[in-house]
Amino acid sequence: MDNTTRYERLLDRYRNGDIDRRSFLGLIGAAGLAYGVQTPFARHALAATDQVRFDGWGGVVSEAFRQYAFDPFTAKTGIAVVDGTFGGGDEYLSRVKASQPGEYNIAHLSGVFDYARYAGLGFASELNEANIPNLEYVIPKLVDVYRPITDGKISCVPYDYGTTGIAYNRKYISDEEMQEKGARILIDEAYKGKISGWSDWRTRIWFGALQTGQDPNDAEDMDAVWDAIRTHRDLSLKYWTSGAELMSLLAEEEIYVTEGWSGRIYALQEQGHDIGYMDPPNGYGWQECLFVIKGSPMEACEELLNFMLAPETSIAVAEGQNYPPALDPNKVDLGEKIPTLPAFDPTGTLSGLTFANPTYWNGHEADWSKTFGRVQKGY
Repeated sequence: MDNTTRYERLLDRYRNGDIDRRSFLGLIGAAGLAYGVQTPFARHALAATDQVRFDGWGGVVSEAFRQYAFDPFTAKTGIAVVDGTFGGGDEYLSRVKASQPGEYNIAHLSGVFDYARYAGLGFASELNEANIPNLEYVIPKLVDVYRPITDGKISCVPYDYGTTGIAYNRKYISDEEMQEKGARILIDEAYKGKISGWSDWRTRIWFGALQTGQDPNDAEDMDAVWDAIRTHRDLSLKYWTSGAELMSLLAEEEIYVTEGWSGRIYALQEQGHDIGYMDPPNGYGWQECLFVIKGSPMEACEELLNFMLAPETSIAVAEGQNYPPALDPNKVDLGEKIPTLPAFDPTGTLSGLTFANPTYWNGHEADWSKTFGRVQKGY
């Protein structure tokens, strides 16, 4: 029996309720359904250079994609998934701009503003939604926000969401102090040298707005925001540049407080670290999508996206990376763990999250990213 047949039979058993999810995933491994297994299908695919490149955020996120999505997908279809990583959206966009058509295929992009940026630069593709029937399980709001940007069509599928809140070591900062100070704790002199933050201009400006009592989507006093950013810079040990570095700084107690990504902080808590997490009012909510870049092998990409949106795949990835999936909880039973994740919305409306206004942020990108670059260097 070849690996593809084994996978399909195991999937049928799982969907019929004959085996639970843990057993399903274990049997996949036991059956040798892993990336690089040389089935006849895989040999044919590799010989024909039938592959898709996927670029994401690295660390526990990429590990979850590889284990629960890419490896089983390759075993089933013979289409290899080559995955790369990046530390920030601007860094990756620079790579895409310098690339040849078809060199990059699918990107794990963050925010509607990234989608608008790529579309504005001519990188949008047009997905054939008929090839992605599992899109029906996705929260409608997460799909609808993209359509106006690309004339009613979509170039991506939503995949997960989360928040960038404030992470703090409870050994040194109490929950009560955190509730009292909120975002302003990141510019508190008492923690000089034990503060950090992400080296991303949007995040720095968002929290600078919160620290000066302003709406991050409509700040009126940017001088005050830049002053707050400079204060944070001077009090910080360093800026972190990846999720892995964020986790290391907190786990090793090099820092006591920073803004952080909800799923990475949950991973630290799972590892036994006493790290608290707080979403301040108007905290940074975001959604991530799997964006297909113009010039990619569309049918192979659509097949991968549909596979990744299958509830059993999407739930397994979500549990692995600790971010809620884009699946609608009104349509799909998301199990026991996902409802405990930070930022999870049991209603499927996401009404409690504040998202970045893409028109506002993209309209200021050229000026603000340049100014932050100067501030970051000490000006």
